[in-house]
Amino acid sequence: MTAPTAAAAVRRRLTVRGTVQGVGFRPYVHRLAAGLALAGFVGNTADGVLIEVEGAAADVERFGELLASEPPPLATVTAVAVEELPATGADPGFTIRATEQSSPGRTLLPPDTATCADCLRELADPADRRHRHPFITCTHCGPRFTIATALPYDRAVTTMAGFPLCARCDREYHAPADRRFHAQPVACPDCGPRLRLVPAAGSGVSAARDGDALSQARELLTAGRIVAVKGVGGYHLACDATDPRAVETLRTRKARGDKPFAVMCADLAEAERIAVVGAAERAALTGPRRPIVLLRSRAGARLASGVCPGSPHLGVMLPYTPVHTLLFGLPGDPPGPRVLVMTSGNRSGEPIVTDDDEALTRLFGLADAWLAHDRPIASPCDDSLLRVRADGTEQVLRRSRGYVPGPLRLPVPVRPALAVGGDLKNALCVGEGELAWFGPHIGDMGDLATLEAAVRAERHLRHLTGVRPELVAADRHPGYHASAWARRRAARLPLDKPVFVQHHHAHVAAAMAEAGLDGGTPVIGVAFDGTGYGDDGSVWGGEVLVADYRGYRRLAHLAPAPLPGGDAGVANPCRTALARLWAAGLPWDRDLPSVAACSREELRLLARQLPSQVGCVATSSMGRLFDAVSSLAGVCHRAGYEAQAALELEAQACLAWHEDTAAYSFGDRFDPAPALRAIVTDLRRGTPVPVIAARFHRGVARTVLGLCRGVRRATGLTTVALTGGVFANGLLEQAGSDLLHGHGFTVLRHREVPPNDGGLALGQLMVAAHGAPPDDRRRTAVSDETE
Repeated sequence: MTAPTAAAAVRRRLTVRGTVQGVGFRPYVHRLAAGLALAGFVGNTADGVLIEVEGAAADVERFGELLASEPPPLATVTAVAVEELPATGADPGFTIRATEQSSPGRTLLPPDTATCADCLRELADPADRRHRHPFITCTHCGPRFTIATALPYDRAVTTMAGFPLCARCDREYHAPADRRFHAQPVACPDCGPRLRLVPAAGSGVSAARDGDALSQARELLTAGRIVAVKGVGGYHLACDATDPRAVETLRTRKARGDKPFAVMCADLAEAERIAVVGAAERAALTGPRRPIVLLRSRAGARLASGVCPGSPHLGVMLPYTPVHTLLFGLPGDPPGPRVLVMTSGNRSGEPIVTDDDEALTRLFGLADAWLAHDRPIASPCDDSLLRVRADGTEQVLRRSRGYVPGPLRLPVPVRPALAVGGDLKNALCVGEGELAWFGPHIGDMGDLATLEAAVRAERHLRHLTGVRPELVAADRHPGYHASAWARRRAARLPLDKPVFVQHHHAHVAAAMAEAGLDGGTPVIGVAFDGTGYGDDGSVWGGEVLVADYRGYRRLAHLAPAPLPGGDAGVANPCRTALARLWAAGLPWDRDLPSVAACSREELRLLARQLPSQVGCVATSSMGRLFDAVSSLAGVCHRAGYEAQAALELEAQACLAWHEDTAAYSFGDRFDPAPALRAIVTDLRRGTPVPVIAARFHRGVARTVLGLCRGVRRATGLTTVALTGGVFANGLLEQAGSDLLHGHGFTVLRHREVPPNDGGLALGQLMVAAHGAPPDDRRRTAVSDETE
């Protein structure tokens, strides 16, 4: 191409910001410029993508118009800065320049995405040179976050750096018309990572590589064995979901109790055979993020009963890597399971395993074989989880693979900060300016391994975002491991103490930030969850706050009751039920299911413990009330995992939701005593348990409405945030939202930010950025409108 003369040409510099690295943006720019006969260059910088184009004025103008309007599928353009330059006539054509490694600024790295349709076609095509290649990828799909070690995003700063391109891959990489032009994870069977099967000692299975490794892994799964499968963000433990013995073996080995497993289906048709899949669920299942989607199980679905005991919902995902697709098999392969349990590769309470050597030790005794590969994982990233509401909107319950490190735009700018979240469902968040980034789901901060995972996640997130925190925000709970880590982390910063944020204030602030509220007007925050450290030292969790980012007032709360054994008592809903009966002045009659579930020794101990309050902590937790009612109704007396009793109570309520419209009352003082008395009466009348469960849910929803109407009368506020882990209960959230909407309220509901503690860090970030003093353990004054 002949460059236009300087006199006839114009030159323009464009700096593009957004998700523009690792998504084929430079090849797209190259094709666009070449199509318009423009000269110049494009390159990655730490600030995004830098472009200079030179040519006829009309063509340069047209280039600018097309640049942001037709980007590649995974790209997101957030800003384009334009600067006019003198034409030089020096460029012989349009080129892609080497990445600038030292320029200031930041860009946005895309999340890992599922294998695209083009790559899947090549994977299954015997004539294609990447036929059955387990690591097939292109600019439109594959790993990004989990292989990147730094920015700007280039192969040299990914875990693919150790796999030099062969001659054919190198030609594709440098060919502007090719789909793999500058695709950093590109490889083929000649130069890419390799699969291997590592059998457990004494398993009678031989080691294998590549295609044989996949075939043997499929045979093991068919035979009822458990295989640890390395994915993009860590290992899964897999077994045949239709084999009761295999499922029970995995459940026993992992000490998982009755907690439901997620499953991976070979394809959408298989998912539709085992669960009800609507249009919105179908879009979520097949989109590039490929989360686990909660679906209603089909009656008679051919799954082992141990997959999701006690729950009407089934967590379903579809294959999102070539390894998954090949594990299920291509046409002509020997048949294998079409639905696999796919649960995180870890022991209960530990972080997901990513390192191959570590997998052989930490998963020893859990797996019969390991299907591994030699591409390192730079950052663990567990599967995301969501549910679809009746109106088709999504509520993310675990924000991780497919979402991280996608940024969230903030309604007001924040100073550079790190928020460490809580001890349950931990996820970190960093922010600066008008952007915030969540790290991947880490889990429960109960041991050293999880804390070390959090430290690594924070370091990786800082490297990828360029945020250098000036302050650290944490939960006020004095016993949280995350808060102790925050103290150590803050000691190295100018503000050498963390900003401690009240738990439920953070929940409300997270809902406000996600909704784009600038905090100029407070909201009514209904924060219902299991545990949150209160200003008075008790356990809060049934809170109605008036809040903005600067502070909050506690206007109402659930009447408290003792929690025997504190947090340790959470595993025994029957004891929580007896504490609630005691607080309501109701006798422990042996005909009540929760009383019958307790041993005589437990009854004697509780009869002494509750009046004296020894070994008890007062709680206003709505989550604990759900546990108590679950036991009182005879649904769940001992919980093997978090929120088991509440989830099973919700499942019962779903069965009778449309059969009965009655609701239990909480009186005028947000006291569950009237509701508990009515439940006892209904039990003795022989009222079906699903009806009791539905009446309780409806009673809580109507109580929320009554409380919010009272706050509106007192303050004039009309916006309500429904937040906290209890609002992961789809039945309650929908009922409460419908009632509030019907009475003229604007309702904030979580979408991409989890309502549970997985979203807590965003709220901490927003509150800390608005200057809450580090040692303030009391409420801060809110805006004058609420006084």
